[in-house]
Amino acid sequence: MNQSHSSTINDELDGDTLHEECGVFGILGHPDAATLTALGLHALQHRGQEAAGIVTFDGRQFHTEKRMGLVGDHYTDPATLAKLPGFISIGHTRYSTTGEVALRNVQPLFAELEVGGIAVAHNGNFTNGLTLRRQLIADGAICQSTSDTEVVLHLIARSKQASSSDRFIDAIRQMEGGYSMLAMTRTKLIAARDPIGIRPLVMGELDGKPIFCSETCALDIIGAKYIRDVENGEVVICEIQPDGSITIDARKPEAPKPERLCLFEFVYFARPDSVVGGRSIYVARKNMGINLAKEAPVDADVVVPVPDGGTPAALGYAQQSGIPFEYGIIRNHYVGRTFIEPTQQIRAFGVKLKHSANRAMIQGKRVVLVDDSIVRGTTSLKIVQMIRDAGAKEVHIRVASPMIYFPDFYGIDTPDADKLLANQYNSLKAMCDYIGADSLEFLSIDGLYRAVGGEDRNNDNPQFTDHYFTGDYPTRLLDKESTSNVRKLAVMASNG
Repeated sequence: MNQSHSSTINDELDGDTLHEECGVFGILGHPDAATLTALGLHALQHRGQEAAGIVTFDGRQFHTEKRMGLVGDHYTDPATLAKLPGFISIGHTRYSTTGEVALRNVQPLFAELEVGGIAVAHNGNFTNGLTLRRQLIADGAICQSTSDTEVVLHLIARSKQASSSDRFIDAIRQMEGGYSMLAMTRTKLIAARDPIGIRPLVMGELDGKPIFCSETCALDIIGAKYIRDVENGEVVICEIQPDGSITIDARKPEAPKPERLCLFEFVYFARPDSVVGGRSIYVARKNMGINLAKEAPVDADVVVPVPDGGTPAALGYAQQSGIPFEYGIIRNHYVGRTFIEPTQQIRAFGVKLKHSANRAMIQGKRVVLVDDSIVRGTTSLKIVQMIRDAGAKEVHIRVASPMIYFPDFYGIDTPDADKLLANQYNSLKAMCDYIGADSLEFLSIDGLYRAVGGEDRNNDNPQFTDHYFTGDYPTRLLDKESTSNVRKLAVMASNG
């Protein structure tokens, strides 16, 4: 298919949502390492649909298989898995926020170094990755990809430390931003999480073999046991010994800092059946809806979720308000990233390619539409019109997160600030008029904190990373040519 056509239809379908960068999975010491990794990546498919990769080691050599597209399109093939023998494996499923969409950027990335072969994969984004990359190239480094993950390999290669573990730690000490990272050598599986724990990473066990992955749903799919979350700033080194036993060494290379897990894991990214930071994603999202109903009640006849992200919050809203919950919008789950040649007539169908109104539940009723978030507002506009076309008397939008004012630099693909709906209009009424709803309300930042953590936001010591709502970026943004505009926006937001 012509690339310009496919990207156009993709923009139509996916351009008004936020996208996570990726998910990671790794296992050490299991004879079915590649198959288990493929299953784990399948459970993490929601974290990235552009590409997937797996690296294994079989005691003699490393094996790598990378594919564009979905995990299930490639790694269910026995012939592909047969190319991945071994007892150590790490895998990655990708949605790019750094680097072009190309096979050379698909992780895990592998290199042969002085200390032996090593593969790395990470979820998140390095806020100083481009700066370090420029320095490395100026010093003579040859980069084979445009992914920021490759910087880590170069830093490992240049480290003067003796062991691969110490070289890895030396490398990540130089990285800034939000990340969960896995690395594997001939005998080791290494897991690391950024100093404030922006991105999630959990440790599990299957048949006595250690596993690390982005979410607990990847443990559930293979029947593995959840052990604990990898702590912020922690590096866990699992090594298989000559006798087959496995040692586990957990280190904190830097002085500990308070954890600030990304709030959008709870709002949007994590699967509803996952547990992140000890909190059920489903329960948190339902609580968001309960708090939203308390903060923004409305007289209506039916509560309708915008599928699929708005469903738990809509259930909470209905429960708290006493308004019946109905599936008033049906989602087509079989629309791929490239669908059909998008002629102007097809393009005009817009959101109907993914969503259709359930007229029997909407006609003649006052409808509360509950969504998890609003980014640009273009999809909301089309859904409101679709609900009105189905005969709704009134359409009221309730959003189970605060207004998004600021872009992200920690692994979420977000538009520039001036393309966000909250920055394009100077009032809630103006936003509502643009979307075409009868009313529009967002969950407050304190309501979101209470839904997830049980208490209001502490402005002096926030519990979560929430810069997309508040402008409070938790780390330096070294790769930005100037952060003055970001700070200026943050001041504007704090002033009202």
